[in-house]
Amino acid sequence: MRTQFTLELVALANELTLMSRVAGDATERVTQALAGADLAATYEVFALDEQLQQMFAACESRTMALLALQAPVARDLRHVVTAIQVAGELSRIGRRTETAGQYVYRAHPAAVAPEPVIAELVSMGTLATRCVARVSASVANGRFTAEDGTDIEAMETLCKQLRTALTEADVSTEAAIDMALLGSQFQRCVDHAARIARLIRFLDTGIPPESGSLPD
Repeated sequence: MRTQFTLELVALANELTLMSRVAGDATERVTQALAGADLAATYEVFALDEQLQQMFAACESRTMALLALQAPVARDLRHVVTAIQVAGELSRIGRRTETAGQYVYRAHPAAVAPEPVIAELVSMGTLATRCVARVSASVANGRFTAEDGTDIEAMETLCKQLRTALTEADVSTEAAIDMALLGSQFQRCVDHAARIARLIRFLDTGIPPESGSLPD
């Protein structure tokens, strides 16, 4: 029974690793789609999100079975509960990229915004991609890695720059709102990545995810 449980945990960890890589691919591809008004890349984002949602459903089923049939305790229970939370955050990243991709899809063949605005949005997407790639590495090795703790602050700075660019751009109020909402998708991706990092820290150290910001 214990051997089977261990095998199930290994399978769950492998699924999470693959999910995190797919989430990283999705954030990277949606940033590329935005930068180049690339419809093919947009379709890839939609497909990656669909894959992520299917993988999340599979992880959810596996964790529910482990909880119901194996009755894990102590650290094993922490593994299972943390795994489903991480999977949920990765699923949400997929949804954010899909929403961002919809803006590119609707605007095609034109760009979604004037160049100064696009530049800010691409910077936000690049930061989100970097954050997701970092937590993907942590998910893969199951170990918390201290980071510089500046990602959220950097994204807030980019959000301010986006608002300034929108104010100065020759766009309608409706278009400006849409672009602000597009930018918020990348901001939320960074938030989800930070949440995953806290969950991995919890798994690695036992420090609760709600205990505050990540250490420098």
